Amino acid sequence: MIETRRVVGTSTDNVFAVLADGWSYAGWVVGNSHIRDVDAGWPAVGTRIHHSAGAWPAQIEDTTSVLAVKPGRYLELEAHLWVLGTARVRISIMPLHNGTGAEVIMEEEITGGPAKRLPEVVQGALFRSRNTESLARLGDLALGRATAVLSADETVVQ
Repeated sequence: MIETRRVVGTSTDNVFAVLADGWSYAGWVVGNSHIRDVDAGWPAVGTRIHHSAGAWPAQIEDTTSVLAVKPGRYLELEAHLWVLGTARVRISIMPLHNGTGAEVIMEEEITGGPAKRLPEVVQGALFRSRNTESLARLGDLALGRATAVLSADETVVQ
């Protein structure tokens, strides 16, 4: 299991709002380049994001599906890694005790395919930096979403 953590200066609801927007997936998941479709009801258990990975014209079409969800707190996904196999990705969002933001924890585990045979230290080397960047992007999108909502509220009040 590869675990990556990041503190984000916004609420758990703002972070989860990005996760709940399946169309934003390629904006924060490193390696994904295009969203082809998002099942109605995302992120309900069993729904999928249909995405492409890689750079055109060598894009690979694949899917990611929801295994478990607790709105505002937790999302568990099964990500297909093309010929490499599948991975279980758990994203937990916990409010900071001082009320200044949230801690986002991403755990990734290869669950099938040839990549499962790689030693954990090799898996960590391959995925930890990718997941660190993915959490940074997720945090930036959550902060941007929060700022956009605040700006829209201020515009209405004026």
